[in-house]
Amino acid sequence: MDVELYVYDLSKGLARMYSVALTGTQMDAIYHTSIVVGGMEYYFGQGVQTALPGSTHHGQPMERIHLGSTELPTDVIEEYLGSLAEIYTPESYDLFLHNCNNFTQDFAMFLVGKSIPEKIRNLPSTFLETPFGQMMKPQIEAALKGVTQGGGAAPIPGPSAAPPVSRPAPVSHAPVGRVRIVSNLSQLEGELAAASNSCAVIFFTSSTCPPCKMVYPAYDELAEEAGDKARLIKVDIGSAYDVSMKYGVRATPTFMTFLKGQKLDEWSGANPAQLQGNVRMLFQMANPTHPHRQLRVPSFQRQISNFVMYKKVPPLDKLVQKLPAEFKDAAGIAPVIDFVKTRHSSDNKAPAADTRVPDLHAFATALQSTYPKLPNDCHFAVVDLVRLLFLDPRVSGYFAEESQHATLLTLLSPLTGEELSSSPYNLRIVALQLACNLFSTALYPYQLASTSSPLRETCLALATNSLLDSHSNLRVVAASFAYNLAAFNHNARFDGKVDPLPEADQVELLASLLEATSREDQSPEALHGLLFALGLFVYEAEMDGEVIDLCRAMGVKETIAAKSKIAALQKEPLLKEVGEELFGKGL
Repeated sequence: MDVELYVYDLSKGLARMYSVALTGTQMDAIYHTSIVVGGMEYYFGQGVQTALPGSTHHGQPMERIHLGSTELPTDVIEEYLGSLAEIYTPESYDLFLHNCNNFTQDFAMFLVGKSIPEKIRNLPSTFLETPFGQMMKPQIEAALKGVTQGGGAAPIPGPSAAPPVSRPAPVSHAPVGRVRIVSNLSQLEGELAAASNSCAVIFFTSSTCPPCKMVYPAYDELAEEAGDKARLIKVDIGSAYDVSMKYGVRATPTFMTFLKGQKLDEWSGANPAQLQGNVRMLFQMANPTHPHRQLRVPSFQRQISNFVMYKKVPPLDKLVQKLPAEFKDAAGIAPVIDFVKTRHSSDNKAPAADTRVPDLHAFATALQSTYPKLPNDCHFAVVDLVRLLFLDPRVSGYFAEESQHATLLTLLSPLTGEELSSSPYNLRIVALQLACNLFSTALYPYQLASTSSPLRETCLALATNSLLDSHSNLRVVAASFAYNLAAFNHNARFDGKVDPLPEADQVELLASLLEATSREDQSPEALHGLLFALGLFVYEAEMDGEVIDLCRAMGVKETIAAKSKIAALQKEPLLKEVGEELFGKGL
């Protein structure tokens, strides 16, 4: 998808005419920017908002800048926007310090790894450095607040927010649990393709059909009931002629249902009871109840909202002292050190988005060239610095799109295979902590689950080899990484989607987790992580699939029951949920 920056002038040309006379500095415009991707315009005002391109209260942009293209999946983009909605709230808006251009900078870096023009980013500081700017700041903020923040467009919900109001939109941006309105055959086919693993309903209507309006409320309720487990589509055949021609619809209302990509049923008539009965039966056929849902396993019968990440900040001055001079002196390293210090300083109360991200390309180039030449006893400090750096989702999002993951593999590849056991303990554990921190962005889990990603095999080897290590703390962190990957896979499965992690990888990880569980007799924390990861991989797995078959073959129930007889471990609450319920009754 192409990514464009829309640039507006809030002054409507006045800045260019009068800025020199008023401030002594030439300013071409008072910039407001937005990002256009996937047929939708995203901007920051009353929170993170959306509109059809060029339809906001700002009118048409003065300039459109092509930033590049992104291959990111739509659901990943939407998830990232949901996380930004927690930072870019209506209350946090500040015309000079936390505005639309800060938002577009973060979003652009995430999508294409590229900054918006520097003249736009630096405009507030340029203005405030003038005496006139300092004097007029309060009045300008009050005068322009309504212009900059606007209103009326649909907000992007954060994790706990309600879905936005339904509106005509491209296939990939319709809110979950709302009717998806399409206007042409291409959009309709896109919606049906997106429902090829679940089900879909098409409501053929027209603006001149009074009976259609009788079933609108029932159809809306069914869409809300379905959530993201089905796609309920509405198309006006009075304007979408290509749709009516292909499907041969001549009367409205007409309904068609599709199951797993195949047409299932068709009927006509404005009968809400018939509509509800047919569609609910379709839901049940597409999403049969899994036997695990009848078990008492509340830890697994939910979405996992938090990944395990290692956020502890060591004394930064001591950490920097441990960095070798040849590394610190390399071009691009010093700004990153300053960024980490600022970002994680206890005195820094500013929002995370206000800390400008340094030049990550320069940092990556310097790290890749210097790290292999450093003495082994210096590697720990470098990896720990990167661990802290990756806690910022803007940074991890940038590196997630790096070609072949060269920077991360420079750090992690030497720790796989036979070299792992000979590597210092502190380096091994901080490398695993860094692997856990990859989950600070929604992008890396997809990379870790992709069979084409070179990062996948490295991280899996690092985790599986560490699950059986003699150091209990290393086993805990390895179990945390397995938990994160299992939670990512579980969330997709819980939503009725295809498992993102290939079954072969699940079986490989599951075998290591089971062996580690059978050996664990010391650390309650390690056992907790192992059991949680095991449960997440098994819950709602296919009953005739390899994951369940492996558990049956390895006698998992007996293995876990034995843990309840070890004094150090017998108080672990998951022993009952996983051992007695999931592996006892669920296999």
